[in-house]
Amino acid sequence: MSLEALRHALGDRARTGEVLAPYTTFRIGGPADLFYEPRTADELADAILAARRLGVPFFLLGLGANILIGDQGFRGLVIRNQARGIEIFPENSQVRAESGAVVHPDLIDATIDRGLSGLEHYVGIPSTVGGALWQNLHFLSPAPARERTMFIAEVTREAEILTAEGERRTVDAGWFEFGYDTSVLHHRPDVVLAATFQLAPDDPERLRRIAEENLEWRRERHPPLDTEPSAGSIFKKIEGIGAGRLIDECGLKGTRIGGARVTRRHANIFVNAGGATAADVRALIAHVQEVVERRTGYRLEPEISFVGEF
Repeated sequence: MSLEALRHALGDRARTGEVLAPYTTFRIGGPADLFYEPRTADELADAILAARRLGVPFFLLGLGANILIGDQGFRGLVIRNQARGIEIFPENSQVRAESGAVVHPDLIDATIDRGLSGLEHYVGIPSTVGGALWQNLHFLSPAPARERTMFIAEVTREAEILTAEGERRTVDAGWFEFGYDTSVLHHRPDVVLAATFQLAPDDPERLRRIAEENLEWRRERHPPLDTEPSAGSIFKKIEGIGAGRLIDECGLKGTRIGGARVTRRHANIFVNAGGATAADVRALIAHVQEVVERRTGYRLEPEISFVGEF
């Protein structure tokens, strides 16, 4: 009854039984009971408030990276965030973007065109602004000159959030408690509606060169999503060792279960080699964990999130 009431509250754009696979980078996932695409931060907040008021479980979907959605889909509302507004303030070198704005190419191209530096390191990474803050988006940048891991926390100035209590408020970067692959959002039901980034003036041509160097570095190490769909790194980083290196040392590159395969390009990335199901991926995860633990003593922990019913 509450699901029907929510569908009515969301209006004609709400859809039932929408298959989620096309909305994830893995191209895997069953149907959602209810599916809605807000186009503005206000619509996003209204949808979340309506779901909370009616007691309907909801999941906020960005570009669908770093997740595996179950073959049985999601019981409740899936909100695919399409709030993509971008405002640039050149007088103080800031950019404000709604949480559904795509980091690359939309946000990065817009800031580079205006000669603003700080986001060019994240080219090629599938993420929305909301997802970037949720996981403290980072990239081991080879440019310029010296390799260094860049974190989105470094350029985040403030954000507008919707709290668990239903209040819209502005918080500073410190509120996020950013860490490696994490933020306070992993432990709170608050939702980012928009964020403001503090950038720095720079030469657009120089920024384009840096972006291209970073993109080429990434192309050499990661399978292309259009031909080899994946969710990014499957397992969490093991300091000083690397999950990918352990998997590689165990000779598991190329291992396949059903349609899921460990790519030969990067041992910590599994790809949908054709018709993969969530069950295939989970079976491959379990197999890799078992082999690595038996041979090395290390237990790999999944980095991706498991969403819905399996």
